[in-house]
Amino acid sequence: MKFIKEKKIVDNQAKVDIFSNIFSSVFFIGYIPRASGTFGSLFALLFFFIPNFSNLLIIIPCTIIIFFIGIITSANMVKKYGDDPSVVVIDEVAGMWVTIIILKLLFLQTGNIGIIPLLISFFAFRFFDIIKIFPVTFFDRMKNGFGIMTDDVMAGIYAGISSGIILLILKQFISY
Repeated sequence: MKFIKEKKIVDNQAKVDIFSNIFSSVFFIGYIPRASGTFGSLFALLFFFIPNFSNLLIIIPCTIIIFFIGIITSANMVKKYGDDPSVVVIDEVAGMWVTIIILKLLFLQTGNIGIIPLLISFFAFRFFDIIKIFPVTFFDRMKNGFGIMTDDVMAGIYAGISSGIILLILKQFISY
């Protein structure tokens, strides 16, 4: 379990194309010196302020697209930055979006997602992304683009389920 991943360059000679760099680092958010994964997750939340982005017909295809592009671009980043590079945060974006997809699918959330569900989902995702319980650990050990992306998708599944349970409990006490 790593709270802060060290930023490193393992091969200074390796070239990373500009698209892979921009996409994988999510417009260079991954280069923030501390907690780049947290900032990447926060960036993912901004999309839910776009009207109808949380509509499953929009968010599911978007998540699938960034997942597959993320596999390719993350693999390109590994060449220069090593296994599971901290500069790659597109996996956090995919994981956050999966969290919301699972929340909506399992707990029948309709319409736009409110601020409280977003915050609970964010903290749940960060928790599961950091503690990496099985099978997240299995994918984290893969050390390739698929593993980089999939460990966060799995964390997003756990986070979506736990967020829904937390929100069901909260609904008994407060209206949100």
